[in-house]
Amino acid sequence: MGVITFHFDIPSPIPQARMFKAAILDADNLLPKVLPQAVKSVDVLEGDGGPGTIKLMTFAEGNPYKTAKHKVEVLDKENFTYCYSIIEGEMLGTTFEKITHEVKINALPLGGSMLKCTDSYFTAEEINTWKEKVSAMYEAIEAYLLANPDAY
Repeated sequence: MGVITFHFDIPSPIPQARMFKAAILDADNLLPKVLPQAVKSVDVLEGDGGPGTIKLMTFAEGNPYKTAKHKVEVLDKENFTYCYSIIEGEMLGTTFEKITHEVKINALPLGGSMLKCTDSYFTAEEINTWKEKVSAMYEAIEAYLLANPDAY
């Protein structure tokens, strides 16, 4: 299995504790309110919200996916850290075995917060196989462009 990881930061004027409470602790209730076009509901299937909890997110009509089952991996209220994995659902398909989203919310010195996010995509194939496929695609495009100097 291979892993593809992306890191990104999201600055916010909202203080750390308030953002964590809304975006993490109350997300099951808040997401359908603030993103009704995307999220229909989030239901806890088992657990108390902490690590090991299984949730089912149902997407609104018109989305390419119907559901995603999440497993809470980490919930650290003292350090404002949260991590969950998508363990079932259409978005996994045959390429990904699991997708993990981790966020740590840090306070900024002048107020507000910084959400430090990491998304990891666990592939069903080795990364080298994936790289080979991507390389082959670009080599085919290159060959086409060399054979057709007036294209594009």
